[in-house]
Parts: sequence; C-alpha cells; structure tokens
Amino acid sequence: MNTLDEIERAVKDTAHYVSGNLANYANRAAGENPSGEKQVGGDVWADDLFFDALAYIDGIGAYASEERSDVVDCGEGYSVAIDPLDGSSNLASNNSVGTIIGIYDAELPASGREMVASLMVLYGPYTTLTIARSDRDVVQEHLLRDGHSERWGQFKLPSEATVVGLAGKTGERSDAFNDIAQSFERDMKLRYGGATVADLAQVLEYGGLFGYPATSGYPNGKLRVHFESAPLAYLVEAAGGASSDGSQSLLDVDPDGIHDRTPTFLGNTELVDELEAALSDG
Repeated sequence: MNTLDEIERAVKDTAHYVSGNLANYANRAAGENPSGEKQVGGDVWADDLFFDALAYIDGIGAYASEERSDVVDCGEGYSVAIDPLDGSSNLASNNSVGTIIGIYDAELPASGREMVASLMVLYGPYTTLTIARSDRDVVQEHLLRDGHSERWGQFKLPSEATVVGLAGKTGERSDAFNDIAQSFERDMKLRYGGATVADLAQVLEYGGLFGYPATSGYPNGKLRVHFESAPLAYLVEAAGGASSDGSQSLLDVDPDGIHDRTPTFLGNTELVDELEAALSDG
C-alpha cells in the first residue's frame, strides 16, 4: 500500500466517524479561524480528527488546515491541505456539509499543478467520497456506510449543463458578472446551498456551473486556494470539466500564503469559457 492508498483509507475511516457524530456538534460555538471567520465546534473537532488520521502516515511531510494558522511539519513527503468541515454553518439548519483535501507533492504554499490527489467527502443523506489521483485515469466515487466503503463508479461531467449555483449578493458583485449570471440563471436550474462540496456535487451529477466571484466584501473571492479552490479544480478537471479564477485555470493560481483566496468557478468547459469571455469584456 503506497502513501496515496494510506491517505485514502484514512480519509474513509475518519469520514465514517465524522458522519456518525456530526449531530453532537451542531450547535456548539468556537472561536475564529485564521481567515477571521466564525468557527463552530465541528470545525475544530473535525480538524483534530483528520490531523490524527493523516499527520502520522509515513510519507506525509506537512499538514495545513483552514482551521490552523501555520503549516504543521510532519516529516518528509506529501503536503496535506484540508478544509475539514466545509459549510459548517449549515449544521445549525441540518443541511449538507463536507470535507475537502488536496495532496501536494511540494512544500506549501504551492500551485495546484503540484497536486497528486484530491478528495471530497459529502455528508448528506448518505456519505460519499469522490477522489481523483494522478495514478488513476478516472475520478472514482465511493459510498461510505456501516463502516465500509463501496465503490459506486466513476465520474465524468455530463455534457449537458442543467444546474447553476453562483454565490454573492447581486449588489456586491460586478455588473459584468451579474449580466452573465443572469444569462446562466435563465437557462439552468438554480442550485446554491452554502456548502461548496454540496453545491459542486450537484454540478458533477447533473452538469453546470458553480462559482464564488469577487465581491465588494471579498475582493479576492471567498474560497481559499489551498483548501477549497485548487483541490476541487483538480477533481473537476480530472472529470472532464474546467476551472477558472476568471481568467485562468485555478490550478495555475500561485498563492503567496497558506490562506490566500481566489475567485472560483467550476463546471462544464463551455460555461467556464463563456464566463471568462464575459468577464474579460466587462
């Protein structure tokens, strides 16, 4: 079993436990994460669980988390970047949350071109793990239940786009973005729930576009390169889709810091191309 196999096994085991115990942390408050956002108890709890599961694997050299200020030195090997509980504010309303993990063959900070694997866990009515690896030709999806993992099949982004989920208030977005968003929303069903993993899962299943643009409140976008944008871009591009920060692939974004943010768009290639063209004209 190589290091990527060990990581995949550890994520499956930990996700099983997280899925069965989320209700214990639904209404617990915590402090703030390094990005200045409010944490819930589940953020810190999940981060501790994944750190214990991943940091001690032979071949893991560093662990970076949305919930930690600095990268933890774990020895030599791959760097792990994780959002341990994406969309954690959804716990209060009993909606879906997730876990996002990027595995980098480089010291952090690093661009997405240094990634060798991406893992996305969705804790919904049932729990799934979607994984893309450099040593595999397909994006795999696994059903996690009863302490076991069952491979469901492989993901290929549908050619027909049917759903769109675009974040941000219209009054805080650019006119150029609002114009193209309105066009997309006329032609596709609206799907936005406030948890990136859950919203992207809709795009992977049905085809379409997910996006979090630059806004007046978040001029560099809200999602973080290492913990959300690049890992999900790696997965979407491996599934036959495209990613963008508005002008280039998210895998080409070269962050200066661990918690750097970027505008983030993920989905069918023709929609991403149309979005980039509209933003460049605006």
